[in-house]
Amino acid sequence: MINRFQKTTPSGAFPGTRMRRSRMEPWSRRLVSESRLTPDDLIQPLFVVDGAGAPEDIPSMPGIQRLPLNHAIKAAEAAMQSGVPAIALFPYTDPALRSADGRESFNPDNLICRVTQAIKNAVPEIGIMCDVALDPYTDHGHDGLMSGSGEILNDETLAVLTRQALIQAEAGCDIIAPSDMMDGRVGTIRTALEEAGHHQTLIMAYAAKYASAFYGPFRDAVGSSATLKSNKRSYQMDPANSDEALREVALDIDEGADMILIKPGMPYLDILRRVKDAFAMPTFAYQVSGEYAMIKAASERGWLSEEEAILESLTGFKRAGADGVISYFAMQAVTLLSA
Repeated sequence: MINRFQKTTPSGAFPGTRMRRSRMEPWSRRLVSESRLTPDDLIQPLFVVDGAGAPEDIPSMPGIQRLPLNHAIKAAEAAMQSGVPAIALFPYTDPALRSADGRESFNPDNLICRVTQAIKNAVPEIGIMCDVALDPYTDHGHDGLMSGSGEILNDETLAVLTRQALIQAEAGCDIIAPSDMMDGRVGTIRTALEEAGHHQTLIMAYAAKYASAFYGPFRDAVGSSATLKSNKRSYQMDPANSDEALREVALDIDEGADMILIKPGMPYLDILRRVKDAFAMPTFAYQVSGEYAMIKAASERGWLSEEEAILESLTGFKRAGADGVISYFAMQAVTLLSA
């Protein structure tokens, strides 16, 4: 018996429906493509470090470096010229400036504020996204303040995060991105931004951020892996949970988030799809450091094609519903798309 997808032609020839017809030529594949990846879909993360020396290699992220100010400006210029609309800044804080209360995070003259101001002056056309969390600033490597017993303190942390967000906005940050996963932080930050007159400052909420094994190279890059002595499961999400992500996203939207971020990326495409379908909000994915490192390591060993894996993985985010992707491959992907 021929099923309903295998109809015969009037002459009785089989198969009458040939799905391969539209796949035969590059032009026809482009014509029927359902998901398109463009430079407009990408955000390039940059790790920044104090000083005026040479960029510093990050061994667990081959090809990615910590950039002193002058190199960060050049990277921002390159991103703007390539068509990438925004960059995301992450600091490597001098260990001498890390403390239990993370006070360097709200120092108006800290590394992130100085880099933000310099890039805005040199490349005003590029969007700048700044991370709001305490892990690059605390001597224990956690995203929030810690009690003497080791509990991460939610409400006390909110006050510090709000001060951090305000100085970033004052420095010229366009997108405040709370990644800490404290309850109520989006609403607290939104209220403070409005009261301070930062009515146009966007908030991209890390609304569903999972307690993942894929963050290791990032923690190396910002220097928190050396100080972090316990896990983050009391505030980041359980990888087993999906419905909980919808509740987290709904709360952040209600509190004033303009955009939603799912993190990590590829292991959580189902979450991305559910969130996009449920809320129809601008929804982003973060192809995190561990995902980057896996592709780089496999390609260095000849186990897969790096270029093909980059474009396939990024297209997968678009297919799953992402409006954009934060990826360490962003600039490389732009080059591949233009080839």
